[in-house]
Formats: sequence, structure tokens, C-alpha cells
Amino acid sequence: MTTPWPPRRTAHRPLAPRVAAPREPVDPARIGRRVVRRRAKGMDAAAAAALEDARFDARQASQHEDLAADERRRAELAEWERIDQLLAAAAPGTVYDPDTDDVVQAELATEAAAAAEREAAVREAQRIAARADELQALRELGMLEQAEPREGDEAVREELTRRAGWYVQADVDAWLARALAAHRGHYADPAAREAAAGLLPQPVLAHAALLSALARLVPAAAPGELAVAARLAAADPEATAGLAALLTRAAEPGDPTGSRA
Repeated sequence: MTTPWPPRRTAHRPLAPRVAAPREPVDPARIGRRVVRRRAKGMDAAAAAALEDARFDARQASQHEDLAADERRRAELAEWERIDQLLAAAAPGTVYDPDTDDVVQAELATEAAAAAEREAAVREAQRIAARADELQALRELGMLEQAEPREGDEAVREELTRRAGWYVQADVDAWLARALAAHRGHYADPAAREAAAGLLPQPVLAHAALLSALARLVPAAAPGELAVAARLAAADPEATAGLAALLTRAAEPGDPTGSRA
């Protein structure tokens, strides 16, 4: 009788949380204004009667504590008053049309812009999550160093750190520091390197600066010989940045008198 092998254990990465589709925020006042505009469309003198009805309802509601603070009711009354004033100032026989109401059109444009921003934010969150999944897979295969950094990977670093319970991900930080020092990927663009100063934490920036300075002084240094740079940057990023600046000055060509050019 043969003994079966125990079931193979495999590590499963937790799936990234799904990014929810954008939802339009609930705004009782906006709902109230929309209701009034639908009712008022095509009205002329009848708008004045509707305004009186709204005022009557408001007076009745004010007598009840649970209705007195009704935001939608107040917005409806204010909208009836605005429409009544709009028609009073218009030519005789003018009927109300939301499509020609400048206030309504401006409000719709603002809402459309806000909706577009929400959708863009969701798309960006989805992109970050997908890129984080990609980099995580490369980490598990030991191939992270082969990846070329892309625009937005600074935010992906934040996502990977968040998934790890906000513990520093040393391998990801080192990968970004080496890429920044070597001007790899999108860091070949000076603008991207300048932007990184405001997107990456100080230890990563100090690590990159020290690697860059050491590369000028010792171009043939092996990667293992430069591992100390990451430890220095993690322990004291400010001192590491100062050391990098000192080494950078030391690598600059000097004039015959010994001063730096």
C-alpha cells in the first residue's frame, strides 16, 4: 500500500480590491431643484401660483421640527422664487425652459465636469491596481529588477506599501532608487526625475542620489558592493543625501589650483 503525498501547499496572493464604479453623490438640494425645473417647464404665470404653494408648504413644514430642516424643501422653495423672478423679468408670454436657463446650464456643466473627474479617478485607481498586480507578480518571480519603471509607478509604490500594511517594501524602494539613479524607464526624462523629488520618500531619493554619486566615482562597482547605500539611506536619509552631495562634488573635475570648476 502506498502512502499518498500530502497536498501541495501553494501561496495565494490576495486579490487587489475592486475599484468601485463612480457614483453620483446624493444631494437633496439638487434633487429638489431638478424636480422644480421639470414641473416649471412650459409655465408662465402659473409659476407664481406654484411659488405660493411652495411657500405655503414651507410654512406648514416649519411647524414640525422633523421637517423644518428639510434641505430639499428649502431648495425647492428657493428655485421657485428664482424661476418666478426670471419670468417676471422676461418679456410677456415667456414660458420657462431649463434648456435656455443660464443658471441651469452652468450647473449642468459643473456636474458633468465633476462626473468626468470621478471617472478619471476610478480609471487611474484601476491602472494603479493593475500595475501593482504586475509588479507583485514580478517580485514573486524574482524578476522585479528587469521591469522598466513607468510614469505613475510612484503611486504604484504607495499601493504596494498599502497592501503590505504600510510596511516599507525594501525591494520596491531599491528598484525605484536604482532606476532613478540610472535614468532608466521614464526617469530618462529630466522632468520625470524632477517630479520624483515630490513623489518619492526621502530614503528612496537619498538612496538614488548616493548610487548616482558612487557610479561616477566607481563606475565598475558591482551591485553587491552598492548594497550599503540602501542601508545608509534607510537609517539616515538626510545624512545619506549629504554624503551623496559631497561625493558628487568630489567627482567634479577641478582646476590646477585644486578648486572645483
